[in-house]
Amino acid sequence: MRETLLPARPDLLAARKAWLDKLAGERRLAANTLEAYERDTRQFLNFLADHQGGPPGLKDIAGLRPMDLRAFLTRRRGQGAGVRTIGRCLAGVRSFLKHLEREGLANAAAATAMRAPRQPQSLPKPLTAVDASRVVEAGEQLNAAPWMRARNAAVLTLLYGCGLRIGEALALDGADLRDRSARSIAVTGKGGKTRTVPLLPVVFEAIDAYRDLCPYDLAPGTALFRGARGGALQPAVLQRDMRALRGALGLPETATPHALRHSFATHLLGSGGDLRTIQELLGHASLSTTQVYTGVDSQRLLDAWRAAHPRA
Repeated sequence: MRETLLPARPDLLAARKAWLDKLAGERRLAANTLEAYERDTRQFLNFLADHQGGPPGLKDIAGLRPMDLRAFLTRRRGQGAGVRTIGRCLAGVRSFLKHLEREGLANAAAATAMRAPRQPQSLPKPLTAVDASRVVEAGEQLNAAPWMRARNAAVLTLLYGCGLRIGEALALDGADLRDRSARSIAVTGKGGKTRTVPLLPVVFEAIDAYRDLCPYDLAPGTALFRGARGGALQPAVLQRDMRALRGALGLPETATPHALRHSFATHLLGSGGDLRTIQELLGHASLSTTQVYTGVDSQRLLDAWRAAHPRA
């Protein structure tokens, strides 16, 4: 973290560090979320230093008014931040202020009174079943060492076959997915929540092919998926390789590793899967998050109708 570089008083810096440590430790927020909250509150404290003409302390935070928060969001909008970024900024600052309120250090009324900007409705962009299968199979055709091609194919199979997030797949241990008689695996997702995900035979086939070729010892307690030098495989490497696949297969930019998770959910729903089951498989905390896939399926039906109906 960058507390020492912030224009803020020591009491406020210490309180912010305690909040970030709590998010990382007790609440076990995802690394990306934690990084976003750190960045958003850093920008907020920099804004306050300019807005108030000096480094803010806890006393200044305690005296915040809604107009101060609106001024911060207006500045962020003027810097080119979009609606989603503005909403996330407010969420980060609100979380920090509520922490201070629980500690008896400030009042979060100003943040609570603020309404987040209305978020644009956007639907997930899954691949078709054919394209998803092409991506998984093409993972073995990249210009890389055979064991790396097998690794990519195994990871992509997990994303599409089990609906895992990239971080969940790359967090698997060397001891995982060894027992072919197992019909499911426990996966730890966002917020440290664990869910059970069924396993397909094709997943074991892809993992076994990777294990046979991997030059590193995939022992228990070490990462299952490895990078070129033997360390844990990083998401950026998989995303880079997916871009190469996208170009080779002529797929749109929306064909990302995460799109395979969207494809998993959409194809289950299109084949008669119920929302509650899909919610459990994806590890969504709220059913409303899963319901977005009904919009994808409805849009696909509408597109098919427009393409096929003689009067459309």
